[in-house]
Amino acid sequence: MSTDKNMAVCDCTVIHEETVERVRKEMPHERLLDGSADFFKVVGDRTRIRILHALFQSEMCVCDIAVLLEMNQSAISHQLRVLKQAGLVKYRREGKIVFYSLDDEHVMNILDQGLVHVGHK
Repeated sequence: MSTDKNMAVCDCTVIHEETVERVRKEMPHERLLDGSADFFKVVGDRTRIRILHALFQSEMCVCDIAVLLEMNQSAISHQLRVLKQAGLVKYRREGKIVFYSLDDEHVMNILDQGLVHVGHK
């Protein structure tokens, strides 16, 4: 292996066919990879992560989330719309109030793992 500007490059011309084929069989389908990349794009925003952490604690309305995060309701509504379109949050209406909650708890498991990872650095 040689390095060029901190990039590891293989000097050999031998392809380890068995390894390549074994790994190829274990690779997720392209549709799943695309969905995973989209998921990380959505949760790759600090405000959306904060909203998801808040909703993990309790369902909340836009007004309460805005006060908690010290942001205006319009900005929170926009971020909730993105999270809803991604299937990460759901809502229920109670009279004139709309309450948001996590669509499933898998999201928080992933975010918690991210926090654990960052905490180890």
